[in-house]
Amino acid sequence: MNAPHPLPPQAGLDAHEADAPRLREIPYNYTSYADREIVIRLLGERAWSVLSRLRGERRTGRSARMLYEVLGDIWVVQRNPYLEEDLLANPKRRRALTDALSHRLGEIEKRRTPADDPERDAAVGELLALAQQAVRAFAGHFSTVWDLRQRTRRVLARCTGRQNIKFDPLSRVSHVTDATDWRVEYPFVVLTPASENEVAALVNGCIELGLTIVPRGGGTGYTGGAIPLTWKSAVVNTEKLEGMGRVEPGTLPGVEQPVPTIRTEAGVVTQRVAEAAEAAGYVFAVDPTSAEASCIGGNVAMNAGGKKAVLWGTALDNLASWRMVTPQGRWLEVQRLDHNLGKIHDAPTASFELRWFDESGRTVERRERLDIPGARFRKEGLGKDVTDKFLAGLPGVQKEGCDGLITSATWVLHRMPPHVRTVCLEFFGNPREAVPSIVEIKEFMFAQQRASTGAILAGLEHLDDRYLKAVDYATKSKRGGRGAALPKMVLIGDIVGDDEAAVARAASEVVRIANSRSGEGFVAVGADARRKFWLDRKRTAAIARHTNAFKINEDVVIPLDRMGEYTLGIERINIELSLRNKLELLDRLEHWFAAGSLPLGRSDDAREIPSAELLDDRVQQALHLLRETRALWRGWLDALDGEPGAGERSVFEQLQDHSLRASWKRQVLQPLRELFAGGAFAPIVEHCQRVHKQVLHGRLWVALHMHAGDGNVHTNIPVNSDDYRMLQTAHRVVARVMALARSLGGVISGEHGIGITKLEFLSDDELREFAEYKARVDPQGRFNKGKLLRGAALAPLGDDVRSADLAHAYTPSFGLMGHESLIMQRSDIGAIS
Repeated sequence: MNAPHPLPPQAGLDAHEADAPRLREIPYNYTSYADREIVIRLLGERAWSVLSRLRGERRTGRSARMLYEVLGDIWVVQRNPYLEEDLLANPKRRRALTDALSHRLGEIEKRRTPADDPERDAAVGELLALAQQAVRAFAGHFSTVWDLRQRTRRVLARCTGRQNIKFDPLSRVSHVTDATDWRVEYPFVVLTPASENEVAALVNGCIELGLTIVPRGGGTGYTGGAIPLTWKSAVVNTEKLEGMGRVEPGTLPGVEQPVPTIRTEAGVVTQRVAEAAEAAGYVFAVDPTSAEASCIGGNVAMNAGGKKAVLWGTALDNLASWRMVTPQGRWLEVQRLDHNLGKIHDAPTASFELRWFDESGRTVERRERLDIPGARFRKEGLGKDVTDKFLAGLPGVQKEGCDGLITSATWVLHRMPPHVRTVCLEFFGNPREAVPSIVEIKEFMFAQQRASTGAILAGLEHLDDRYLKAVDYATKSKRGGRGAALPKMVLIGDIVGDDEAAVARAASEVVRIANSRSGEGFVAVGADARRKFWLDRKRTAAIARHTNAFKINEDVVIPLDRMGEYTLGIERINIELSLRNKLELLDRLEHWFAAGSLPLGRSDDAREIPSAELLDDRVQQALHLLRETRALWRGWLDALDGEPGAGERSVFEQLQDHSLRASWKRQVLQPLRELFAGGAFAPIVEHCQRVHKQVLHGRLWVALHMHAGDGNVHTNIPVNSDDYRMLQTAHRVVARVMALARSLGGVISGEHGIGITKLEFLSDDELREFAEYKARVDPQGRFNKGKLLRGAALAPLGDDVRSADLAHAYTPSFGLMGHESLIMQRSDIGAIS
């Protein structure tokens, strides 16, 4: 392959950036990885330590470049199944590539000078040995994959049609990630069983082949539950399991009256179930925001919720039974006994009957009954909690595909009262004053629900001002005229009931509660008007549009009476992030002015440039302005947590309500324009504006929307995936958000689960019961090998299993992929592609 083509310098790159250590020198690395992660992935931790020391000596330029080229060629093939497929099918081309890699390492060997510095040469030799081992492993992997493919076709063709066994690059690319866009390893094969009956045989076939099974539905997960951690994985996509029965009265064990139910297979899209229930006059309670793409199997495995959870609970609360295939390749049916037809944690005891069948699904092999205290299902005082992966040993639910594959489920449906009002509440005051209205509204509505003719709160959703801006929210209040500020938060809720007058009175009282908190309320009665109110809530993904749709999307659950503290905590983080971003801007500008390389004398106005002495005076004034402004802003940052004096407000409060404002335009740009007025100085001002745009592009902020009725807060951080430092900072922000949630008595997930994005935020003690359960039911890791495990529990699973957190995860860098397409056209890799 050709040597790397350097990226063209970015416009406006200043000396401060040019002097910074380069994070990406390995060619073809258009991912969120820096060189460090690639070296560790291919050569190991020790190699990065040795390489960093050698590079620090600045004596390894050419040899280091050749080593980086070798690693870049390996990495680009490993992360691009199209290249891998071409090499797999062309042994001659593959041999030429591996010979070229070995040749480069040979050239490095020739450049060694052991006599000059034996210690340094030993380090070079160690690196070379690791690189040679990596090249051998790279070359040998193709033969291993080829042989395993042939065997897989033979074994699995006994279980399903060959068209359902997919090795093609498109299928593998489509199943390497989920809604997170993180990826760790591409799956070896993608399986799409044609019917529920095929699943057990396919599972047994994968067990025979030594492949771990990764269940997958719509791929809408936000924590990486369906992301393979090993290349020896078979992703089982349930999209063809789309059988759905009719809504009909069902007889549930221990329940006297018939109950409306519906049976669905795992691949049925959630919205289809909701529509079928609605057509029959009922409500399907499970309604995540991803309802138009998520599938039933994932709803069970993740214990999904949604806005209706405030009234009817999450998936587990509404399951009558479910069917799954176990790690032993057997069928397991789980039936809820004595269903309370409400939230499961309200029942003193929740009972389940478990029946295991043979592979045919006809012969019962054993039975077991589970009796679980209702309080076990979520932390006391919280509306949701999916952090307990063990869940008293209840199979399938909340296990994130780690103990089997859900194939179908039967659901309890609910009757929706005939009268509905949708309220939209806009709050313009301080969030600290507005957030308590959530508790007040919920307490009022729950009191109404307890009354025999009372109205019911069927959903209450929250959007903060950052989300309102992202979805282009149109303010309904008269305060929201053209150019007016958006509300600080909006609540949207459904109030339902059998008594139309009671529903209307409840809606009016909810509006009154909003009025008492500097809010305004609006009520929609007709179906079209109500749908418009809810439309903004459906567009929450727009929060990430300025970062090419990549965002870190975390959810936590906060006790409602402490929601105000959580909101203030997030405001505190956002103000700090904003100030740090502005201080970075001042640092960059000061460095540029101090360097003295101003873009002057390049225009027709060059004659207007003053003498060197006068110009230097203006530069010194600019530096004084920047330093003075930095001292002011830095002082605010340092005082964010300071206690105010008697009768004074804190710096945080003043920044929050904009009594104090760190303004780039007013405090920096305008004085610079006055200082460098005139056409001759326009390039200076333009450069400052370019630097501002670059720095602002890397600014982090946290946006909130929540299922307000049960305290489930979605905390989103849009990130540029090609900005390594921004990603690292975002990860530290997530850690602070999780710590904040815990400090308020909350938990780190109410819907999304744990996956790979949140594992590090669970303690060993919190994971212990699940690890013991996994060791008991699936010690070989036949399902989702490595997930939700770490340390001693992960070690026995094999060297091919990557870390179950984000340590080995990466995402494409969209900002760099344009360069990649150009480079591909001019290289040997491009010819292969």
